[in-house]
Amino acid sequence: MEHADDIPPLAARIAETVRGVMLDLRPRLIEAALSGIRGESANLRHVDNFLSEHDLWMHRRYRELLTPILGSFVYASEEAEPEVIGDNPDPDLCVLVDPLDTSELAVRGLLGYTHVMVYSRAAARPIIAVVGDIFHHLQLYVGARDEHGMDRAFAITADSESFALEQGTRKPLSESLVTNFLMRPGERFIPLAQKTRLLGELAQPGNDGRSRGRIGVDFGSVSLCHVAAGMTEAVIEFAKGFAVWDLAPGHYILHASGGTVLDLDGQPVSLDYHFGSFAEVVKAMDRRQRFVAAGSPDLAQELVESLRTTDQ
Repeated sequence: MEHADDIPPLAARIAETVRGVMLDLRPRLIEAALSGIRGESANLRHVDNFLSEHDLWMHRRYRELLTPILGSFVYASEEAEPEVIGDNPDPDLCVLVDPLDTSELAVRGLLGYTHVMVYSRAAARPIIAVVGDIFHHLQLYVGARDEHGMDRAFAITADSESFALEQGTRKPLSESLVTNFLMRPGERFIPLAQKTRLLGELAQPGNDGRSRGRIGVDFGSVSLCHVAAGMTEAVIEFAKGFAVWDLAPGHYILHASGGTVLDLDGQPVSLDYHFGSFAEVVKAMDRRQRFVAAGSPDLAQELVESLRTTDQ
């Protein structure tokens, strides 16, 4: 990992916007955690998800702050129906936002993340993604297309050190830390526990007799950012699937670092999220994607194979 000072200007501006929103939000979340007053609201869009007043505040704040930066765009937030911002009735840019991911943990002062992605409908792909980590020193993960048309990935610390992210060492599955959003017992944990082939391969001992494979918990887009940064080797999601606002920002950042995202048939997941028209943007908000994500194609394929067989 090398220091980097050449984040494209628009991406850097959006990254600083995300940092500023997190700076404003953090004291509110700490107060909620210590007071026990967590501001839960009825979630009419996603009835099985936790929704707080903080999610809604960030939804409004991003819309307010991104408007002078981007002008006209489609604003597609988890917390409301997509809407067109600005004077252009059919703008090129679509801004995908998950204002506060893992908000149920964020209001407890434990973990909290925020996602912003800028997608060019003409190019049919993302051009900028920023994933913010509210409570950790490694604070921002950024993917951006530079002036030469190259996708690049970066990590930025709370004291503004920036690092280029590029995939390096390749580990086999038996030596990998693989993560999964396994928090919900019925929907996620039990199906994972039934993947005995995967768990068995992670438990395989090396030549020295030690077992180094691990299964861990991670969350939304930041889980793919952790793979991009080399902190983990892979992410799997085979049960419910990720919604587009949970997958797409991290997908782009991992892609920009040289990583791989496959569907459960072993085919690459496209960066074209089918936002070609406003109606398609609305439709995309209801889709879910099952996938494996890894630092290398070989590990991704190995994971796909390990998920295909479940011993009973």
